[in-house]
Amino acid sequence: MRVFKFGGASVKDPDSVKNVARIIRDHHGTSPLVVVLSAMGKTTNALERLCAHFMEGNREAMMEDFTQIKTRHMAIAEELFPDRTHPVFNTLEQLFYHLYYYIIEKPGNNYNYEYDRIVSTGEMVSTQILSTYLTETGLSNRLYPAQKLIITDASFRDARVDWIMSVQTIQEQLAPFLKPGTGQDTPSLVITQGFLGGTPQGFTTTLGREGSDYTAAIIAYALQAREVVIWKDVPGLLNADPKLLKNSVLLENISYQEALELSYYGATVIHPKTIKPLLSKGIPLKVRSFEKPESGGSVIDDNASNDGVCPSYIVKFNQVLVSIFPKDFSFIAEDNLSRIFADFARNGVKINLMQNSAISFSVCFDFDKTKTPALLKDLEQNFTTRYNEGLQLITVRHYENAQLDDLVKDREVMMEQRSRTTLQLLVKKQS
Repeated sequence: MRVFKFGGASVKDPDSVKNVARIIRDHHGTSPLVVVLSAMGKTTNALERLCAHFMEGNREAMMEDFTQIKTRHMAIAEELFPDRTHPVFNTLEQLFYHLYYYIIEKPGNNYNYEYDRIVSTGEMVSTQILSTYLTETGLSNRLYPAQKLIITDASFRDARVDWIMSVQTIQEQLAPFLKPGTGQDTPSLVITQGFLGGTPQGFTTTLGREGSDYTAAIIAYALQAREVVIWKDVPGLLNADPKLLKNSVLLENISYQEALELSYYGATVIHPKTIKPLLSKGIPLKVRSFEKPESGGSVIDDNASNDGVCPSYIVKFNQVLVSIFPKDFSFIAEDNLSRIFADFARNGVKINLMQNSAISFSVCFDFDKTKTPALLKDLEQNFTTRYNEGLQLITVRHYENAQLDDLVKDREVMMEQRSRTTLQLLVKKQS
């Protein structure tokens, strides 16, 4: 049994959906298959804007977003299913009506809860379209809602997986449909949503931005899959974003440990939580191109012999640097650090880089329009703060032979940190 994950770029338009269907069809006959699918194209971004307008009470902008999102998906469906009486259109109308009915009500105070209910529409619609198209073209499949497979707590926007319940549910729900030779009517292909989960009480949650990779790993772990394949618009794992650094190199094989380090520091090809479940079961993770499915791509497994062959470069944008000073002019000690970390934990802000001196503690993290102001407000109750926004965090693994000129050119280095294998530079573009 294998698990395939397709991201939003792979189903951005009708031709892309057809291409994904061809890839699934080419691999379907060899073994049972679970397909995890993201929202189409930039749908999640559009739904995030809709959610922001909903929370702000900007009804005109919200309805404009809603109309554009619905129109785009209906246009894709119309090209895939020329018969407008096809039942899929009624199903899509119901999904969008559910969203419409929700957003015309007054929003609550919990932004994260509202976010998960709204943004989850993207995956619900994309999987319905793909599943129906596969059926229409002769490939029998079963569509399962991820909210009933991935059981989580109620930490909306970054839900924690209940592994015991999720493994049990996935095995009970999916395994009977994936066993070969159990009957002609038993599908050997399952479609489900990435990124989504659900609480035992039935509330929809999400696993964190770009969490579809994590969904694939959870399902693979529960079903002891032979492999996981993430299909991307790149040839595999690259040592740098080719848009930022010329002459990027394909990493054909790296270890689980190296992949964990890269994802921890922000490599966008793999979600940070994806590797651990696969490592624990020894399940290989492949990254392949849906544009060139015949190419081999990259493999992540227990082979560490290729780690460190060349430097890997990771750039995180939109970073905030906060320097924190005790108001009573005391030293930065354990009691101050404990209070600082508690503020970060309470606001759900993850630290990317930190450094301390005798009288200050400096921290770098991703900017979030909701979490960042709340965090700063909490910190300022007990500390004096200074901060900079709009920074870039450059991380280089195996930096001994790194080429940094193109990355740090015309930039001021605000913070630098080195370990045996990793260099991090927090930089500001000079005005």
